[in-house]
Amino acid sequence: MIGIDVGGANVKVATDSGVHTLYCPLWKGVPLRDILSRYRDEGKEGAAVVMSGELADCFSSKDEGIAWIVRTVRDVFPGALFYGTDGRFHDSPAPALAAANWFAAAVYLHSLYPGGLLVDMGSTTTDIVPLSSPGSLRGLTDLARLQKGYLLYTGLLRTPVPAVIRNVPIHGIQTPVSSEYFATSADAHLVLGHICAEEYTCDTPDGQGKDRDSCLRRLARVVCADLSEIGEQGAIAIAAAFWETQREMVRAAVLKVQQVSGADPVIAAGTGSRLLVPLLGARDLACDIGDAASALPAHAVREVMRRDLTW
Repeated sequence: MIGIDVGGANVKVATDSGVHTLYCPLWKGVPLRDILSRYRDEGKEGAAVVMSGELADCFSSKDEGIAWIVRTVRDVFPGALFYGTDGRFHDSPAPALAAANWFAAAVYLHSLYPGGLLVDMGSTTTDIVPLSSPGSLRGLTDLARLQKGYLLYTGLLRTPVPAVIRNVPIHGIQTPVSSEYFATSADAHLVLGHICAEEYTCDTPDGQGKDRDSCLRRLARVVCADLSEIGEQGAIAIAAAFWETQREMVRAAVLKVQQVSGADPVIAAGTGSRLLVPLLGARDLACDIGDAASALPAHAVREVMRRDLTW
């Protein structure tokens, strides 16, 4: 049996041999069917699926996205079942399937950390989920999660720099940033040494390299400059300002949810977990479940289905 998490930018697959994260931007028409076909043999005993890719803007509505994902996955795995925020597995499209990946993680982790707070930073978003009562989370949409502070739209790789900072000090002068799509969080985190080029798994804004010099050049563009104008230290200042603001966004959001829910300890997961652990004094989920923590929803939905089959 395999677990699959179909996101808008990445597909994550949990198998007996390990977990796999594959860049798969649905809005670019990447062939999801072909990607999943690589795992056909490992999925002969079944496939448990969650999704969030229905929100991709190549679909006119969530319902259209859900239907397309269900159809595409079942073309490869005819018996695939899809987990929803209603706590049920479905064999056909249903509104409850929209963005249920975080809910599968909460249901799975509740037995491991019944009073904890999951903070899962991926490439695009950060989920902040109290684990004490999965039933109270049932049916929450992404809209409701945004409103409750359970979904923070900032991530390790794909967040545009101007979505986080509006000004940055350049040569001692507070300088407004351009709202153009010149650089992302991946550029900032690579320059700061938080990720390496191999971990820069999404497309670059300009379609150019993922080396340090290319990242510095893109960061300089944020203030409408060439790297020669502001120098390496100016570009590093932009990266540092970005991370300072991003980490405070995450810290403040986590503290707010903790104050309301009383959830503790904090459990860090996702591709950004190594930044979350020191920032939040969190426990790294990888210490308990290994590499599966980097593709938590795919692993979780697989375990939830296994648990349901044994009850």
